[in-house]
Amino acid sequence: MQYGEVRGRPEDFEAFADPNDTPEPKLPRRINLEPEKVEQGLAQLVLSLVELIRQLMEKQALRRIEGGGLTAAEVERLGATLYRLERKMAELKEHFKIDGLNIDLGPLGNLLGDEVPASWKPAQ
Repeated sequence: MQYGEVRGRPEDFEAFADPNDTPEPKLPRRINLEPEKVEQGLAQLVLSLVELIRQLMEKQALRRIEGGGLTAAEVERLGATLYRLERKMAELKEHFKIDGLNIDLGPLGNLLGDEVPASWKPAQ
């Protein structure tokens, strides 16, 4: 027996069960895969991650601009680069017929959501 391991029969643990707890839905025994949807789903996942990184880069660029650490030429080049990336993302979304990139992460919320989960906010 390892440290922290709990042993017993299922009926021994019934007293500790939460009556409001519903069992997790089981996955289907068979997954219906369609090649077109697999490609679109993969494209959505990749583009969502690229969009997240693009937004982070944009925020970092704004911090550097506001901090005064960039020359006017660097600011112009940075703006042009971010604009091109945004246009390319729109082009790829259109190509793969993707409406939105905000993936639902279940209890964590949305990948690109504006709202921060309450558990992540600092205590006041």
